[in-house]
Amino acid sequence: MGADRAPGPGAEYVLDRLGSWVGEHLEGVGFSGKPGEVAVVPTAGGIGYRWVVMVGVGDDPDPETVRRAAGAGYRAAPRAEHLVTTLHQLPVTGALAATVEGALLAGYRYEDYRSKPSDRPVPDVGLAAPVPPGWMDTVERCRVVVEAVNAARDWVNQPPQDQGPADLAASMSALATEAGMTVEIWDEKKLTEEGMGGIMSVGRGSHRPPRLVRMIGPGEGPRLTLAGKGITFDSGGLSLKPAKNQELMKFDMSGAAAVAAAGVAISRLGLGVKVEVLAALAENMPGGGATRPGDVFTARNGKTVEVVNTDAEGRLVLADALSLGAEGSPDLMVDVATLTGATAVAVGLRYGGLYGTEDARRMVAEAAETAGERVWPLPLPPEYRKLLDSPVADMKNTGGRWAGGITAALVLQEFTGDVPWAHLDIPGPAKTKNAKHYLAAGATGFGVRTLVELAVLMERN
Repeated sequence: MGADRAPGPGAEYVLDRLGSWVGEHLEGVGFSGKPGEVAVVPTAGGIGYRWVVMVGVGDDPDPETVRRAAGAGYRAAPRAEHLVTTLHQLPVTGALAATVEGALLAGYRYEDYRSKPSDRPVPDVGLAAPVPPGWMDTVERCRVVVEAVNAARDWVNQPPQDQGPADLAASMSALATEAGMTVEIWDEKKLTEEGMGGIMSVGRGSHRPPRLVRMIGPGEGPRLTLAGKGITFDSGGLSLKPAKNQELMKFDMSGAAAVAAAGVAISRLGLGVKVEVLAALAENMPGGGATRPGDVFTARNGKTVEVVNTDAEGRLVLADALSLGAEGSPDLMVDVATLTGATAVAVGLRYGGLYGTEDARRMVAEAAETAGERVWPLPLPPEYRKLLDSPVADMKNTGGRWAGGITAALVLQEFTGDVPWAHLDIPGPAKTKNAKHYLAAGATGFGVRTLVELAVLMERN
């Protein structure tokens, strides 16, 4: 967003100069102003702008509608080095932040592995006059959040051959240190010493050993612990996935990417919370040392788990991360994970499934609403816990076919102690096949904006 530029002419000026033929042109192409509609109008250079991009927001837009309109307008704009928008002038609470976020998010590209990157310029975006007081502070805050979302996108999009657990841990550590966070990286020796049996169990089949990244922010205030599933590639282990199901398994570390990036943003923004991030990183492979179905491990909190399906591995690395997080008795603990396909079946590809204790779930839902990320609360009926009973250990790692998202969350609950806790299962919205509005094909960075808003909410309360 062109924060260093003076605001340009506003919407009234543009429409006055274009004249009544604009309406006729839009009617001719069937533009009615509904959300998602876009029309590009050439001006022949008569008003200082070569093109006007009209984006529909409907009769009663909300901030997410504005955010998507800003992204759609950015994508639809012809080749240019500088764009100017009037969307921030809409009578919508938070319109400025939504406009800035939408435009900046839409400018994301991941082209590190292309032999010929796109030659289309990445334009900056300016705000048309008038702008509200304090607009530069809002722009800067949005820039910090979007940079965090894009960091998460980069981590998830990177091909897995160049990003094992140690590689990802080093990258996260560098970004967190730059943001003023204190960082520890636990290697396989430290993980064993600390009783992290779940992480070690998942990582046994790979020649690239697991890691735990522990990041603590410089802020003070309510204590927020964020835990993330970071399976850098998930083959399914000895419970091997079909080939088709493995194509997108580099995305299985989206939860860890989200919590690490959110922790960086919270620290850079100087929010009044004490944030701790626990990114549990492992590669789930079927090597000679891999965990076998029927093996039993002991998690950090002392509970034993029979592994009946090695493709239910995310809950195992999170068992240790949540156990460690609960030891600090935070005011709130949230984990984010691409944990189960069952949740995607239940709520679809656009929503994350939200589980947990009542107050924690309510706070995360409120933060997600503000952030424009869709979540759907789901129950944790205690009677389903018996589906996890094991004849040889404290529990099994799966509860069978039915209610798979719920039983996975019930496994996690065994490791949260008495801490207020929410679990965000994001198998659907963590990625998208096609570019649309402010999303690029690939990783979405889902969860980062919600977690930042959650920190803001805790700071206010």
